[in-house]
Amino acid sequence: MSIFSFSDTEALGKVSAVDTSTVTIDVEDVEQLKRLQVNRLVVLHSSRPGQHLIGLVQKVVRKKLIPDPEDPEKPNEENLCRIALIGTLIDREGTEKNVFRRTLETVPEIEAHCFSLEGEHLTSFMQVIAQASGEGSSLNIGKYTIDEHATAYLNGNKFFQRHAFVGGSTGAGKSWTTARIIEQVAKLKNANAIIFDLHGEYAPLKSDVINYYKIAGPVDVEAERTLEDNILYLPYWLLSYEAIFSLFVDRSDQNAPNQSMIMAREINSAKRKYLENSGHQEILDNFTIDTPVPFFLDNLLDKLNEINTEMVKGARGPKQGEFFGKLSRMISRLENKVSDRRLAFLFQGGDSSLEFEWLNTLVGAILGATKESNNGGVKIIDFSEVPSDILPLIVSLLARLSFSVQQWTSLEKRHPVALFCDEAHLYIPHRTLADSADEISIQIFERIAKEGRKYGLSLVVISQRPSEVNRTVLSQCSNFVSMRLTNADDQNVIKKLLPDSLWSFSDILPILDTGEALIVGDASLLPSRVRVDEPSKKPNSGTVNFWDEWQSDTVENRLPEAVTNWRRQNIQ
Repeated sequence: MSIFSFSDTEALGKVSAVDTSTVTIDVEDVEQLKRLQVNRLVVLHSSRPGQHLIGLVQKVVRKKLIPDPEDPEKPNEENLCRIALIGTLIDREGTEKNVFRRTLETVPEIEAHCFSLEGEHLTSFMQVIAQASGEGSSLNIGKYTIDEHATAYLNGNKFFQRHAFVGGSTGAGKSWTTARIIEQVAKLKNANAIIFDLHGEYAPLKSDVINYYKIAGPVDVEAERTLEDNILYLPYWLLSYEAIFSLFVDRSDQNAPNQSMIMAREINSAKRKYLENSGHQEILDNFTIDTPVPFFLDNLLDKLNEINTEMVKGARGPKQGEFFGKLSRMISRLENKVSDRRLAFLFQGGDSSLEFEWLNTLVGAILGATKESNNGGVKIIDFSEVPSDILPLIVSLLARLSFSVQQWTSLEKRHPVALFCDEAHLYIPHRTLADSADEISIQIFERIAKEGRKYGLSLVVISQRPSEVNRTVLSQCSNFVSMRLTNADDQNVIKKLLPDSLWSFSDILPILDTGEALIVGDASLLPSRVRVDEPSKKPNSGTVNFWDEWQSDTVENRLPEAVTNWRRQNIQ
């Protein structure tokens, strides 16, 4: 039996025009027209028995007409409502009752009745949506704004299979929403997700099922903290050749082509020598310059200095070698990077990070699922002490590592991984805003966005500025959780990614409340305005109450302590 049992007297109006996915309703009762609200749901009789069409109010019009003296009984006003059709409610499909499908197999006939979806009918319909979405692969996100008694579920499979975007202006609840999703993922039996935390704001989420790692800072190196202390080192030899070139070679140097060629040759030679000395002939047969094999940086520097100062025999005695003095700037740049305490996580990982088996340990820590890890399958990685100028290189290094491991895992052994990319505009920028380091990061994330699905690697792109995020990556996202967006450029990005029939739905973006989201995509049965539930542990991203704080006392010695922390590069 259908959940809808309307009588014709309850009709809002009748269909007067039909398009591919929109219909126009002629509303006869002015009082009914007054109660209508844009983006509310309506029900229409389908031309097929046992089905009802569900629509979304896009526009309400009340227009006065010029009286016709020859026909005094002709209406003096025109009351119209434009509806976007979004799906079909089927009374029975096989053994299932009341099944909602996001398809339109039919359109309503002219003169078909349209009914406003409210009261008990709305509650019944939202319960159908909640039950359908909540079966098996449910991700409980919050409550529907139009019916606070109906739980809003997302299809967890479709949310991660087809990538997702979570965005909103500062203070709109973006981190809150992300934390809510992370908590839902962490509850699963064998979850596997990595959160790129650029500011350390997700540290409070740490628990028995959520592990927390930090990229090593200067103080961590001095204290000799290791992976056992949840401190991550990412040694230089993990970088791709393109990343190494970007880090050590100044592209504006007239000798950059020579430096690039020499660097590639010598790194290749250093890796080959390492494999020969450690007896890994099976890797030697197929290895490339990007194969993740350790090599000794001191030996590389010695070799580069030797080439840079080489003297060769000439007709009249010794003369300068072909590359004499041409590597000086690169060598100085390399030495400066190595001695930079901020980059200790790259160059001061200790002897253990140069062992051949060390990569297995790192991969096990950051890519191990819940049952493969003693500390949980969800990993938060804190990049707060990574210098901003190389942040794209380091974040993309972990992304490339994840992609490569998934790519080289046999299909029957592959376990899916989700990458939560917080503040994505900083390392996956729009190409017009990118520099050389960004370009490397963009290439990696674009490849994941386009190919990651088939290797079980998903992206959740999180940003307060969608207009500054790479368009290719955004175009591959099929799910959007958009909080309040006040910037017109950001609103337009989201609007362009929505189906044409739902463009008007984006008009609510600037008026959403804090913690409220517009959810559209494959994971949601219908485009919805949802109030996101509060996470059990909140991230450190709360908005400061300036006016209240300015009326309270400050903590003693806070400024000298801040200066000391700045110099030590560590918050005590």
